Amino acid sequence: MLTRMRSVGTFTRRSALLLVFVCWSIRAQDLKVTLLGTGSPIPVMERFGPSTLVEAGSEKLLIDCGRGASLRLWQLHIPLGAVTAVFLTHLHSDHIVGIPDLWLTGWLPPPFGHRTVAFQIWGPVGTKELMANLREAFASDIRFRTADGIPPQGVAILARDITLGIVYEKNGVRVTAFEVDHATARPAFGYRIEYGGRSVVLSGDTRMNDNLIRFSKGTDLLIHEVAWASPELQRKSEAARIIIGLHTTPEEAGTVFARVKPRLAVYSHIVLVTTDPAFTEPTSADVLKLTRKTYDGPLEMGEDLMTIDVGDKIEVRRAASPTR
Repeated sequence: MLTRMRSVGTFTRRSALLLVFVCWSIRAQDLKVTLLGTGSPIPVMERFGPSTLVEAGSEKLLIDCGRGASLRLWQLHIPLGAVTAVFLTHLHSDHIVGIPDLWLTGWLPPPFGHRTVAFQIWGPVGTKELMANLREAFASDIRFRTADGIPPQGVAILARDITLGIVYEKNGVRVTAFEVDHATARPAFGYRIEYGGRSVVLSGDTRMNDNLIRFSKGTDLLIHEVAWASPELQRKSEAARIIIGLHTTPEEAGTVFARVKPRLAVYSHIVLVTTDPAFTEPTSADVLKLTRKTYDGPLEMGEDLMTIDVGDKIEVRRAASPTR
């Protein structure tokens, strides 16, 4: 009887361990998305430059690398060298200005850096040229630090100019690039990232367009840019009209969300325009109110360091204070 009880006890413990392992395995298939920077070229502490971290299994993918991306990563205690690959939506400065920091600081040996393999970066035509020019610009720094004994492997660059379609497939993660419409900034890409039956779509900078809607169908999470200025300012200011004309307005974005029907829509790269001090800058509340004219589904106004876990449920967590 005692032997039988021991067998039952052993079986129960093994079953419990197996259940924990299965639950962990299911959880490991979830996607974790962190908005590192949700802002625009406006230099404010609350919204750093555009950058989004997507964690899927062992992969840590960075979409765009705007101002302060490295600071936000280390705020999360993620070493810069842990980023697997960077994907650029287009080559406007506010989306790429953080690259030298991520690349070079991530090469340094302390815990905040520690990259020992090549820095991998994918993007539209011009990405390879950009990285070659950065290497030339920082040649003295690289020479000094290599002479100090830092292994050169971590400052090597693997850059690719990509076209449309599947551009990355590794460790169960698939990244698909699709074309969006950012007017004169061509080509400009959005990305769909898929892992373990989950998906997230990042619009990049774009005007409203059907191709984005097509590639977003069936996605769990749609992260979309938005831009707005008051109608009075748009009537007066050509500069404001040009800026808004490069992007998607709240009502247009609402139409996109209504057609895609994601489990959750999130705004990031939030461009609130004022070109004249006589006109007050729009607020997040203004953007949400306008969006609700065309969309009544799940919607979040993105914030720096907001984290979205995409699993059986979608859970959103906000940072207490992005500036700390």
